[in-house]
Amino acid sequence: MRSDRPVAVLLTSHWVSLAGTCLVTTAGLLWLFALPAQARGRVDNPYTGIVLFLILPLMFCLGLALIPLGVLLAKRRVASGWVGSPPERAAAMRKLLLFLGVTTIANVAIGSQLSYRAVQHMETTQFCGQSCHVMKPEFTAHAVAPHAQVPCVSCHVSSGATGWIQSKINGTRQLYEVVSHSVPRPIPPGLSSGRLVASEESCETCHARGAGPGVRLKIIPKHAEDEANTPNWTVLAMHMAGGRLGGIHGAHMGPGVAIRYAATDAARQTIPWVEVTRGPNNTVTAYLGKDVKPDSLAALPRFAMQCVDCHNRAAHSFERPDAALDRAIASGEIPVSLPFVRKKGGALLAAEYASEEDARARMSSELGSFYEEAYPALARSNKKDIDCAGLALAAIWSRNVFPDLKVDWGTYPNNLGHEDSPGCFRCHDGDHATADGSASIGQDCASCHEALAVEEPNPAILTTLGLTAQ
Repeated sequence: MRSDRPVAVLLTSHWVSLAGTCLVTTAGLLWLFALPAQARGRVDNPYTGIVLFLILPLMFCLGLALIPLGVLLAKRRVASGWVGSPPERAAAMRKLLLFLGVTTIANVAIGSQLSYRAVQHMETTQFCGQSCHVMKPEFTAHAVAPHAQVPCVSCHVSSGATGWIQSKINGTRQLYEVVSHSVPRPIPPGLSSGRLVASEESCETCHARGAGPGVRLKIIPKHAEDEANTPNWTVLAMHMAGGRLGGIHGAHMGPGVAIRYAATDAARQTIPWVEVTRGPNNTVTAYLGKDVKPDSLAALPRFAMQCVDCHNRAAHSFERPDAALDRAIASGEIPVSLPFVRKKGGALLAAEYASEEDARARMSSELGSFYEEAYPALARSNKKDIDCAGLALAAIWSRNVFPDLKVDWGTYPNNLGHEDSPGCFRCHDGDHATADGSASIGQDCASCHEALAVEEPNPAILTTLGLTAQ
């Protein structure tokens, strides 16, 4: 063996070093091909992102480990005389160190780039929702929620290094559950899991307690199940307020107010005990649910009330079929001119379907058949409207029902208000009272909202505000 090429000989004298060199070279070339996508800071396919930002770093690291191991094995062969006389030690060592130094610097630079992009990619909503099929319901609901532009990590990862490490531990656990097919179906909601990030580290980084929205209008459309799909409207002035202005937020999260409660179930839907601390003297008042014995509370977990106790579906809100259908008709997604579309649409949404494809096909077919039989002339002249209505119904179903993941209408109740579930009435049921019965948690509707219109066909308030009712 020539002494002026000891490193080259060592590198090519054992298959281990050749394999390492091949891995490093392959990963480097793939990285160059991926450079345009990295420059844009976006990868359209989540599985491509996993390959580019997880597999490539592993290839780099494995290659770096195999190269010096192969060189060591080759040196042993040279020393034993299997491939000729050994090279000059000093010259071989200098060239070996130079080679390792250059390759290490290059690979560290490339590997750090990939690792940095890997961390960035793993913190995107796309990675969280699309890389894992079992998260499809939450990802779908997030896309149409008010927080659609807020990344998952903003609410689900605590600040600082500790929060980041905890999130990766949780991610590893979730990965194991997916690989081992042990993921619970449906996936437990955040309150039930006990791993939800506290509101002061998530919600309150954007929403200040003392800067409430005052009064907010809530407009609720409804349609009768008659031939004309007769519309009516309910308009509520919600007393949101906040801080010292009182209202819903001020009463529960205002200055000097602290609320604790106990729950009998993981989802925190049954609340037998509530403790309220308020006022300059920190007056404490405890309320017990109807027929609840104090001795039964000892073993129950107790929680400090926070935003997510009411806003538990702020970024992943699922709809009720009737409310979703009424909104779709009111917005024009489903033409109100189609006779009985509210009644027929409600029946189609309530039916069971095996999959999204099955729902889309059957809804369109059955809606078309209904109009062909009952209104043949309309079926011919308004086929486009009927097809649009079928697609809109399928879209409502597909963003709320996921049979393979055991998610159906009402699987994830919304505690905000009291339309989807008991919500506010978990405590404001009129039955939570002090031990001596001198005070109770009231159920006065006017303390939360004023009714400006209740199921009216043409509310004057909408005209006054410049809004039109269909």
